[in-house]
Amino acid sequence: MSGFFTKKETQSISRPDGKTLTCYSCGLFQQVCSPRMKPYGRFKKRIMILGEAPLGEIEDKRGKQWQGKAGKLLQRTLRKLGIDLFEDCVSLNAINCRPVKDENNRTPTNFEIDCCRQQIVLKTVREYKPKVIIILGSSALYSIIGDRWKKKLEGIMKWRGWTIPDQEYKAWICPTFHPSYVMRGELEEVVTVWEQDLQRAIKTADKVFPVHREPRIHYCSSLRQLNNIKPGEARKIAFDYETTGLKPHKQEQQIVCASIAVSEDEAYTFMMPEKKEERLPFVKLLKNGFIKKMAHHMKFEENWTKEKLGFGVKNWYWDSMLAAHILDQRSGITSLKFQTYVQFGIMDYDSEIAPYLKAVDEKNSNSLNRVLELVSTKEGKKKLLKYCALDSVFEYRLAEIQMEEIL
Repeated sequence: MSGFFTKKETQSISRPDGKTLTCYSCGLFQQVCSPRMKPYGRFKKRIMILGEAPLGEIEDKRGKQWQGKAGKLLQRTLRKLGIDLFEDCVSLNAINCRPVKDENNRTPTNFEIDCCRQQIVLKTVREYKPKVIIILGSSALYSIIGDRWKKKLEGIMKWRGWTIPDQEYKAWICPTFHPSYVMRGELEEVVTVWEQDLQRAIKTADKVFPVHREPRIHYCSSLRQLNNIKPGEARKIAFDYETTGLKPHKQEQQIVCASIAVSEDEAYTFMMPEKKEERLPFVKLLKNGFIKKMAHHMKFEENWTKEKLGFGVKNWYWDSMLAAHILDQRSGITSLKFQTYVQFGIMDYDSEIAPYLKAVDEKNSNSLNRVLELVSTKEGKKKLLKYCALDSVFEYRLAEIQMEEIL
C-alpha cells in the first residue's frame, strides 16, 4: 500500500536536544507514490551520489532516482568520465519522498532534511561505506554536514570543488552543483566547472584515504621545556595565541595561552606567564632569526606580540590564511576551521571553546571575551590548551600543503 510504514521504520530517532524526528514528523510519505524511496545502483566503484529530492512525477511513480532530464544529463556527463551512474554508483537523496507544491516540485525544507537524515541518509552511508560521496547541491550538502557544521553553512558555491576526507564517515565528501542548476545555464562556465568537479571526485576514489593522526601535545608547566625544542631541518615552527579579545591595545587585554607546533605531529602548549623572566624561553624562540615562523593570519600574532610582549617576531615565513586566499579567492573559505575541515576532514574541534572566544559586546572590536572564565577551572584550562595546540598543529599541516601548491 502506498504510504504505508512499519512501526520499526517510523520509530523515533533520539536527538541531542531531546526532540525526536521521524517520517511522521515530516509527513511527506503520505502524499507520494514512492514513499521513502530506496537507494538505487549496483555501487561497483563505491561512489555514492546524494541529490536533493525525487525529481518530478516520473521518478515518484517509478521509485527510482535520476529518471528525468536532470538525471539524463548526469548519466551522460558521468559516462563521458568513464562512470556508469547505475552500475558504478548508488544514488539517494537528501529527502526521499517527493516534495510537491501545487503539483510541482519544490525545494525541501531543512526540517524535512533533518527528518530524513538519520533514518535514511546516514543509515545508508553506514551500510554502504562509500569511498566517495558526491554531493549535488545545497540541500544535499546540508543533509550530509548540516547537523555537524556549527557555523554558517552558506551555499554550494562556497563548498563546490573541495575533496574532503571526512573523518567521521571515512569517505571523501565532494560537493558540486545539482544537474538541475547546470541545466538552467545561467552561466556558461557552470557546465565546465561541474564536469571538472565530477572528474576530480571520480579520481579521488582511487586515492588512499588519509586517517587523522593525533598529534603529540606537551602541556608545559614551565617554559623551560621550550629549551628542548629543536625544529627539524626546515627550522620552522607554527605558533598560535588565545587571547581575551581581538585587539590588544586596551590594558586589560592579555595573551592567555600560546602553542608552538614544531612539526605536523608535535606541539607545545602553555599558559602565558605574567613575569618577564618566566617568558624568556618563548621570547628567545620568537626573536631567533634562524627559525622560520608561521601562523594563520600572522598580523594577529604580530600585533599581540608587539603590544603585550614588547617586540616584533623575527623571520616571519608563512601566513596560511593569506595563502588560502591566494589559492582560492572565494569568500568565506580562509578561516582555519573551514580549511581544517576541507583539507583534513576534522570538524568541530572548537565547539566547546568557541562560545568563550566570542566578544561579550560583539559590536565593539575592543570588547573582552569570556576566556578567563573558561580557564578559571582546571578542566577548562586543559581544554583551552589542547584547542590552542591543535590550532598550531593544523596551521603547520595546512602550510605544508599550501607550500607544495604554491612554491
